[in-house]
Amino acid sequence: MIDIKILRSNPELVRDSIEKRNLKFDLDRLLFLDEERLAKKQEVEVLQAVRNKVSKEIPTLSDATEKQTRIAEMKEVGEKITEMEKDLETTKDEYELMFASLPNFLDPTAAIGPDDSGNVVESTYGTPRTFDFPVKAHYEIGEARGWIDIEKGAEVSGARFWYLKGDLVLLQFAIMQYVINEMVKKGFMPVIPPYLVREPAMYGTGFFPADRSQIYHVNPEDDDLYLIGTSEVPLTSYHGGEIIDVENTIKYVGYSACFRREAGTYGKDMKGILRGHQFDKIEMVCFAKPEDSQRVHNEMVALEESIWQSLGIPYQKLNICSGDLGNPAMKKFDLEAWMPGQDKYREVTSCSNVGQFQSRRLGIRYRKEDGNLDYVHTLNGTVIAFSRCLIALIENYQNEDMTVTVPEVLRPFMGGREKI
Repeated sequence: MIDIKILRSNPELVRDSIEKRNLKFDLDRLLFLDEERLAKKQEVEVLQAVRNKVSKEIPTLSDATEKQTRIAEMKEVGEKITEMEKDLETTKDEYELMFASLPNFLDPTAAIGPDDSGNVVESTYGTPRTFDFPVKAHYEIGEARGWIDIEKGAEVSGARFWYLKGDLVLLQFAIMQYVINEMVKKGFMPVIPPYLVREPAMYGTGFFPADRSQIYHVNPEDDDLYLIGTSEVPLTSYHGGEIIDVENTIKYVGYSACFRREAGTYGKDMKGILRGHQFDKIEMVCFAKPEDSQRVHNEMVALEESIWQSLGIPYQKLNICSGDLGNPAMKKFDLEAWMPGQDKYREVTSCSNVGQFQSRRLGIRYRKEDGNLDYVHTLNGTVIAFSRCLIALIENYQNEDMTVTVPEVLRPFMGGREKI
């Protein structure tokens, strides 16, 4: 969330952010609710003070009639307080929902545009391979080789589920070992977090209320837990309510299964393993001082690029524009890998500087040099979403006989095998 002081003192700054993000949001209504909430709260407090004062006086009254009159008056005051508290609660609920739905402020260097058409390609790496045989999609090769079984996945679990088998599983484990090793060399602490979290973790990281429709809710009447869509949620929530030392940026790399309902994508990317309800991912989460976060963001993106370059996959780097940013992000870079089977670039990583949006919700602070407390900046970035990485490797390294060449950096983790 943003600083409420800024909302009250400079609402036009907030309005500008909303307009640049191309959001439909009634800021005037929120400002009215904020004033109304404070006014109603003050009225309730005044009446409560009166009731407390008179309630203390009543036992000291000697006149029985006056005492009964005062008791009757305080009963009416109590009923009025109850009525006003209900009204205040209604106003407060609407206010809190709207305030929680406000987007973050934009980084000055974020691209500005109405939707994904405004995303800016800042750089490209590599040249798409020219094939001297008909290119096949990953699912054609995967099914022919017995690596991907979408039919059985749908039979057992429904649409957008699949089984990975054989050499493709070994390739995924090789990618995992290689990438984690590289991340540890860069000072990241590896973490396997919980895959189920409570609602405050979803709210604190900004996935609620905006993305509630995308999240699986497990046993709401009993456990009341949510399946994570990214390890960003438990990793960022790890320091909730703490005062942490960020003199040196705290860097975590999480490995987890991820779950998303993919609501609103009916019929989209149904072939293969590009878009599923369950997938594995390696995610970075960093906690930094505000003055360090832009540098840390650039370093995280550079690290993503170095991994994908080492895999030999052509990609383009995008500065995601204001109209295509999620509410928490100040700025985001995506890498889109070349997918020969689709003859297009597709997103494989995202890296966001979230500023203080999450740390305000989660209460994560640090002590500045002057001794005062301030909120840290949090950052997150996907290093590898395995299903998409497997697609990129299969399609870019495919051979005419439907074998797949293993990138050199992965061969030590595949027992030296050059092909699968």
